[in-house]
Amino acid sequence: MESPKTFIKKREETLDVETIVKGILKGERASLARAITLIESEKTSHRKIGQHLLKEILPYTGNSMRIGITGIPGAGKSTFIDKFGTLLIEKGYKVAVLTIDPTSPFSHGSILGDKTRMEELAKKEEAFIRPSPTGGHLGGVHRKTREAILICEAAGFDIIIIETVGVGQSETDIRSMTDITLLLTITGSGDDLQGMKKGIMETADLIIVTKADGENRINALKAKKELEQVLKIFPQQSESSLPKVYAASSLTGEGFEEIWEGIQVFFQQVKLEGEFFKRRQNQLKDWLQGSLKEQLLYSFYSVDDLQKEYERLEELVVSGKLPVTEASEQLLNHFFEAIQKRK
Repeated sequence: MESPKTFIKKREETLDVETIVKGILKGERASLARAITLIESEKTSHRKIGQHLLKEILPYTGNSMRIGITGIPGAGKSTFIDKFGTLLIEKGYKVAVLTIDPTSPFSHGSILGDKTRMEELAKKEEAFIRPSPTGGHLGGVHRKTREAILICEAAGFDIIIIETVGVGQSETDIRSMTDITLLLTITGSGDDLQGMKKGIMETADLIIVTKADGENRINALKAKKELEQVLKIFPQQSESSLPKVYAASSLTGEGFEEIWEGIQVFFQQVKLEGEFFKRRQNQLKDWLQGSLKEQLLYSFYSVDDLQKEYERLEELVVSGKLPVTEASEQLLNHFFEAIQKRK
């Protein structure tokens, strides 16, 4: 009998892009999950397969509504998505959710673990939930979130929801890959929101005060009005750029119909103003820049003996014997010399 390791190895060696692509286009969950695993992999062989796969599915992408959801800790992002995603499926949409877990800087493992705490949504055949660690990537998202979005679109999902880590103020990347961003907050956070960096406010297209139920409902409605006043101090470029504020309860479902209506109105407005396609174009430009940086770093560290040279220079920098700028210049020279020798 073959060992599990042998079986896995043989499976990897016989990866067939055409078969995976066909499975994605049919909406097969196994192919969808496997494709995302491939594009998230650090293995060189998987990187090449992932690039080929993305090229094949590209004609079938771009037709979804991409919704980013971020928020302060404790705002209830997962429970909100559970309720909201279920509502969308009841309206006839297929919904994919890409959730992001923070990664420990010490163990490099996921801090929160599996974030599929979306019990109702997870039961739906029309839903697909995929948790991924940040892997240390800044911006509250996984470095391969954009690729995962394309794969989900090719699989026929109408609405792609991206849930960020929600650490507070490092999630401006979400705007560079979604069509609309929902910022979730809670009662009593009005003063905190005023103190937030301007960047996090500029990412929000809709702001939602959650947990507007029971004894907290009155406070939530009060917070909604306070936030509407706060937003007036922010300069707006167009009618659609002024975030609308809502109060909602994931427990009772109150406010969700209004939020969905607000999202639809927002999309109509940005398309009318020409901002929708402009944002999509800017997303591709940002992606190109980010991908270039990633490829350069990958190429840089793939050079033989560069890691040893890096460690040697790092020790000199730490000991105060070499300026950082000179060390980085030496590393680049080492890299370029290695590239020339390859030719």
